[in-house]
Amino acid sequence: MSDLPRKAVTRTAKLAALPLGFAGRATWGLGKRIGGKSAEIVGRELQQRTAEQLFKVLGELKGGAMKFGQALSVFESALPEEVAGPYRAALTKLQEAAPPMPTRTVHSVLEERLGRDWSELFLEFEDKPSAAASIGQVHHAVWHDGREVAVKVQYPGAGEALLSDLTQLSRFARLLGPLIPGMDVKPLIAELRDRVSEELDYGLEAQAQETHAAEFAGDPDVLVPAVVHQCDQILVTEWIDGIPMSEVIANGTQEQRDRAGQLLARFLFSGPARTGLLHADPHPGNFRLLPDEKTGWRLGVLDFGTVDRLPGGLPSTIGESLRMTLDGEAEAVYELLCEEGFVKESIELEPDAVLDYLVPIIEPARADEFTFTRGWMRSQAARVGDPRSPAYQLGKQLNLPPAYLLIHRVTLSTIGVLCQLGATVRLRDELEEWLPGFLPAEELGEREQAAEA
Repeated sequence: MSDLPRKAVTRTAKLAALPLGFAGRATWGLGKRIGGKSAEIVGRELQQRTAEQLFKVLGELKGGAMKFGQALSVFESALPEEVAGPYRAALTKLQEAAPPMPTRTVHSVLEERLGRDWSELFLEFEDKPSAAASIGQVHHAVWHDGREVAVKVQYPGAGEALLSDLTQLSRFARLLGPLIPGMDVKPLIAELRDRVSEELDYGLEAQAQETHAAEFAGDPDVLVPAVVHQCDQILVTEWIDGIPMSEVIANGTQEQRDRAGQLLARFLFSGPARTGLLHADPHPGNFRLLPDEKTGWRLGVLDFGTVDRLPGGLPSTIGESLRMTLDGEAEAVYELLCEEGFVKESIELEPDAVLDYLVPIIEPARADEFTFTRGWMRSQAARVGDPRSPAYQLGKQLNLPPAYLLIHRVTLSTIGVLCQLGATVRLRDELEEWLPGFLPAEELGEREQAAEA
């Protein structure tokens, strides 16, 4: 794929054909039902075929199409188990690999950005990419000072492809909705589109990664590779080996799963508190599990192209409302949600009903430790996604303020990965340590005094 926009007509045609394909399969399913098959079996076959075609197209196209697929990938655990298989296989491919650019294109980009003598910057450079994702691919190399590095090369024309794909996908977002029960796809596409310019700017990505690398330097739990060199469309960072999170999900031991889950939760909540930034692309392709002599395993974190800037850390409203919900303070929770815009002024809800809606979702924060499972995720998706459910009716009346949109998606995505891992996690420990507002002021003060002593 030498030039993404050059194939714009082909890309648009492939994406535009998806709704037609869905409609064609629906007609095929009707024929099957007339032929005597039950609606449940036919529906399952339709969903399997739709999943296979959708993610095959998204993976082939890279750009915004693949980005959208990666964002959906973490919600695979919300799917009914009988149709999750095709999704799981297709989505794992999206997280780790895509068809690579031709070698001559890679060399031409490197020559244009690093100069004619670009090869002299490296002692070794592997032409075959080690990973290929939505807007760029990564090559393993050895920098001129002997360090192993990852060289991220942006696809020529990636920006146009991202915007074009996301515009096209938004036109039939309604048809994609049923693939992930309980999830509104349209805001997801809109939010991805809003982030396009940031993700294409490797300068911003380098800044975010440098901030994290400096803060987590020497950390026993998290490793962020340092930035070695950055220029337009090229980002060179230190190389890290490790087990891809997708492999831990597929074949990891329970010890690896639990450790990966604990560290993932720790990074989600500690990152904003320590750096003022939220890593906002938590799909399994961006994490590695690294062996460590002292702690057993560390979490390697990659790709800082999408971050949310939170100078004060996560909003204290999240911690306060979570704590009050766990304490059953329905009136106080409802008042806080109204103040923050989660309930619009024109809407009036019963505080106890809001509490009933929230309590099952925050179950992992109540226990000392909680085992995240696909079954639990599916039950929550069914509860909020079934039009006959009271939770569905109430959820439709709630509002998500723009300031919380990315935080909400990242939190849900991380929970999706924890459920794919099947990890047992001490989530409450991380909330007490890192989430502003979760501990009452008196208890927080006591802990700080004890720590100082």
